[in-house]
Amino acid sequence: QVQLVESGGGLVQAGGSLRLSCAASGRTFSSYTMGWFRQAPGKEREFVAAISRRGSITDYADSAKGRFTISRDNAKNTVYLQMNSLKPEDTAVYSCAADPVTLYGTRNRAGAYSYWGQGTQVTVST
Repeated sequence: QVQLVESGGGLVQAGGSLRLSCAASGRTFSSYTMGWFRQAPGKEREFVAAISRRGSITDYADSAKGRFTISRDNAKNTVYLQMNSLKPEDTAVYSCAADPVTLYGTRNRAGAYSYWGQGTQVTVST
């Protein structure tokens, strides 16, 4: 089992940047495929980005491509989401998630992830 704690959210103007972090407990962080999801008020949770166990494979939602970058540091048990050129439509609660099953590659379905953090609010103003 792994516990996930996100940080780095906040209020930013459109066009600005934020870097989210997700710290994981335990000593087997490299055994998890990691993902970022977001949920805006009144909307369903949606996939943002995912990264494979060793960090060699990444996947992004179309809305994130070219603006967001997911990365991980297995030595620090942390996954990051660098968000640039933020837009008001990026406003949401961002959560990281851990998938203990996928050995290679990534998954963009929330159902593939067994463990979730509590989320961090990102608000982008006009």
